[in-house]
Amino acid sequence: MGASESRFRGFVERLSDAVGHADRDEPLRAYCMGLMLPGDRKSVEPMAARIDPGRVGAMHQAMHHFVANAPWSEEALLAAARGWALPAIEARGAIRAWIVDDTGFPKKGKLSVGVARQYCGQLGKQDNCQVAVSLSVASDAASLPIAFRLYLPEEWAMDKVRRRKAGVPEDVVFRTKPEIALEQIDAALRTGVAHGVVLADAAYGNDTEFRDQLTARSLRYVVGVQSSITVWPPGTALLPPQRYGGMGRPPKLMRRDTKHQPVSAKVLAMSLPASRYRTVAWREGSAGTLQSRFAAVRVRPAHRDIWRAAPRAEEWLLIEWSAGESEPTNYFLSTAPAATLIKRLVDLAKLRSRIERDYQDLKQELGLGHYEGRGWRGFHHHAALSIAAYAFLVSERSPIPPSGSQWRPKLPRRPKGFRPRGSPRQTGTPRAQFDRDTALADRRAAHRDAPAMSVLPPIHRGDSSTAVHFMTQ
Repeated sequence: MGASESRFRGFVERLSDAVGHADRDEPLRAYCMGLMLPGDRKSVEPMAARIDPGRVGAMHQAMHHFVANAPWSEEALLAAARGWALPAIEARGAIRAWIVDDTGFPKKGKLSVGVARQYCGQLGKQDNCQVAVSLSVASDAASLPIAFRLYLPEEWAMDKVRRRKAGVPEDVVFRTKPEIALEQIDAALRTGVAHGVVLADAAYGNDTEFRDQLTARSLRYVVGVQSSITVWPPGTALLPPQRYGGMGRPPKLMRRDTKHQPVSAKVLAMSLPASRYRTVAWREGSAGTLQSRFAAVRVRPAHRDIWRAAPRAEEWLLIEWSAGESEPTNYFLSTAPAATLIKRLVDLAKLRSRIERDYQDLKQELGLGHYEGRGWRGFHHHAALSIAAYAFLVSERSPIPPSGSQWRPKLPRRPKGFRPRGSPRQTGTPRAQFDRDTALADRRAAHRDAPAMSVLPPIHRGDSSTAVHFMTQ
């Protein structure tokens, strides 16, 4: 047995402690292996066929029950995977960032849990999809999702019938995406995950409450914001409370007037002289050095500050204005210290793109979006197992998928003539047309309401014949 396969066994044993019963060990190992092996589809049946082609039905049933029905905790499994991978990640460099993001899974129909017409990042537009929020940790060398939770739209959260059919737990109520992210951050704080600067795109950064809650938790951030966000430029601020003579309680709220108004981030960016922008490079890409033009200004966010007794603290407004563009392309707010160099601000802002690579690998190579079930439990179990498989490969510094010599598990040999269910036959005479028996075609209407029957042949073992039955997803 190779060293890598031995470590894989140790990894599965670590996960086994999280999922509980010993009878889940075999499907757990099979599921993790199926996710990591090369293959176009990482739903249950194709993985079962790759893992044990001689017992596809039995393996499919065991793996399906394990992921869709068995009552183990996906949070516990993710914690076990994190505990395995983080020491290997931190050995190559300290954790620098916590990355908040979400990802979409295009879906047809309305029955899969959480499906609604909403923005899908994978498609770049509004469409029918599921969306999940994640929290990842990142160093300069590697990154890893440590929390993953389905966003349940309000229409789903309030629908008792659909909740019951999809098995949504009773304690799951409607939460906005920033609220889900804050819950994930709180869990990471409780478990002692090494702190990092919180990174997020404008979907989270534009939420003033989200930023305030990060500051209340003593976490620094670099978050994207929209160009329309309002700020007080350097040297300007709210006016102090207006004092009036006579009796009554003195006013406490700050105020504005016609000469003291905040401006949008875009207006401020366009007003800066060209000398304030400088070219900053952040890393080497496949096509060369990645670089752009940036400016950094100390500002005070202005959203709803007239209801405050004191102005907000100063933050960095980082502005990116790519060469050849007619106006700035990206904006970020950051609570990094005032002495922070612009190069470090840019480096942190661009580190957020690491999660995009993680999602690409998780979806394309480890089947994150391939689950075909409709329930809450199965969705989260499959996602947790995909992330766990990714954690093992990250800890091994293996290629994804593990096609090299570092990780080659031993698999049963496929029987001669094996063909997965539903795949086309490779030999046989092509048919020019169908329904040649017109009498048979005429009788079809009488059988429309006939009960569905299994088309699987019995599996013969010795002198007995045993039909294999299993649930489809």
